[in-house]
Amino acid sequence: MSAQGRPLPFVTPWNKFYWTSGADGRLRFQECESCSALIHPPKPVCPYCRGSRLGVRAVSGFATLFGFTVSHRFHLPGLPSPYIIAQVAVEEDPRVRLTTRLVDCEEGDLQLGMRMEVTFEQVEDVWLPLFRPTAEQPEPPEQHARPVSLPPDEVPAERVRTLVRPAPRGRKFEDDVVLSGIGHSAIGRRLMVDPLSLTVEACQAAVAEAGLTMDDIDGLSTYPGGGLEHGMGEGGITALEAALRIRPTWFNGGGETFGPGGSVIAAMLAVSAGLARHVLCFRTVWQSTHDHLLRQGLLGGGGFGRVAGDMGWGMPFGATSAAHVLAQTAQRHFHRYGTTRETLGWIALNQRANAALNPTAVYREPLTMDDYLSARMITTPFGLYDCDVPCDAAVAVVVSAAETAGDLRVRPVRVEAVGTQIIERLEWDQSTSTHEPQVLGPAAHLWSRTTLRPGDVDVAELYDGFTFNCLSWIEALGFCGIGEAKDFLDGGKNIARDGVLPLNTHGGQLSHGRTHGMGLLHEAVVQLRGEGGARQVEGARVAVVSSGGLTPSGVMLLRSDG
Repeated sequence: MSAQGRPLPFVTPWNKFYWTSGADGRLRFQECESCSALIHPPKPVCPYCRGSRLGVRAVSGFATLFGFTVSHRFHLPGLPSPYIIAQVAVEEDPRVRLTTRLVDCEEGDLQLGMRMEVTFEQVEDVWLPLFRPTAEQPEPPEQHARPVSLPPDEVPAERVRTLVRPAPRGRKFEDDVVLSGIGHSAIGRRLMVDPLSLTVEACQAAVAEAGLTMDDIDGLSTYPGGGLEHGMGEGGITALEAALRIRPTWFNGGGETFGPGGSVIAAMLAVSAGLARHVLCFRTVWQSTHDHLLRQGLLGGGGFGRVAGDMGWGMPFGATSAAHVLAQTAQRHFHRYGTTRETLGWIALNQRANAALNPTAVYREPLTMDDYLSARMITTPFGLYDCDVPCDAAVAVVVSAAETAGDLRVRPVRVEAVGTQIIERLEWDQSTSTHEPQVLGPAAHLWSRTTLRPGDVDVAELYDGFTFNCLSWIEALGFCGIGEAKDFLDGGKNIARDGVLPLNTHGGQLSHGRTHGMGLLHEAVVQLRGEGGARQVEGARVAVVSSGGLTPSGVMLLRSDG
């Protein structure tokens, strides 16, 4: 952390050449001496040729503007809003994209494809490479006449399916399990209760609904596990086991998976392998209360330490949120396919209309397109209603062995297929440029594990941390063609409860509340059981549900039992 409280990168002997480049005004990158590729962020091996002869190369400092967003909601000490976060592609190797901040320019001056040049800002021992437009610019293309080129190493969306690994022969592990029980805690804003109490409430509800007791539970699985940081958990397996004393034969908790969906699929694998018969999966958030306590000065913290890992390459420039990355991706989708803010607005309006029929939703008031378009900006093109609603809640799901289905209290839900393959690059600012990263690969993988097709899906519960997440899943899963979401979503009829693809029927994370995907799985089970009440989709027998965003993502195809 700088003396002014701004976050600074964690400088190591392996990245110091980059963060000190500005000392002599020359931008430097790691270079593979075998294939001459520039590598960013630095790695111990070249990801292109897997060579290990690595050096450092000084470059010209010129780049192409690949994306930008004006951040209105977020601020850092010494960096008041608004400010412009951008991605630039280095001229010597456009596969390298830097997250940076733009200076000496206004939003209205910017156009994708502009030529940029580096300038450095020194903060303590770090020289931050910022960028500004060059004095002379190439002739700009007519608007929408030529989209910004994809990076040389990016697989076009239409070709991702060619990289899906074939499914192994023999039985599918999905056939060995059922989803036997669901439950949730109280859901609301600033509930001001112990998050572990929310977890226990949801878990007890899910186990009881399945007709089981806690003594029947022999497995635990959660995401992300660990502590109470940022209101994103209750302490994980350790906290719940200490409270309930289940003594599981198998347990799992960790953040390197696609949110709650990853913890559920891990539970499915454990049941299929015979490690457990009934696994209790849970996810708890208390971000709303956490942030309130933080503002009141009742939690420790304040300021930033030196930032390591992937966030260290963006946070020092003000890219403190996934919103900053995804907003630029949405902008490129707009530029390439003619999508508009109204396109995203139909998703927000649909979720609010569904939430109006759900008594547990946080926001149930009517929302119009005028309301959506006039709401305050968060980071362009995202306004307030493009972003999900922080809340306090816990959701739990029980995964059981298929042979127990006849002993359960309720009709279980079957898992037809899962989609989990990583095809796209994982680094946020180096990954898929026109769709939410980590959506295209899992979506293509899903359809390789089933004979069902998009036309068989009756209800879709798709991750909507932001409206654009939802749009990306719709196109990736084949409910419309790549780049065709503008027409598919126009007017909102196709995604309404009586449309061709009823979407996020409980209100989604945009209106029901940010349960990080577990609430979507809960709603899919509700719909397939026919228990949705006023929001029920008639005859729903097949549902698709996704979780994760930017991080590794995943998707499941569910079907009613019998």
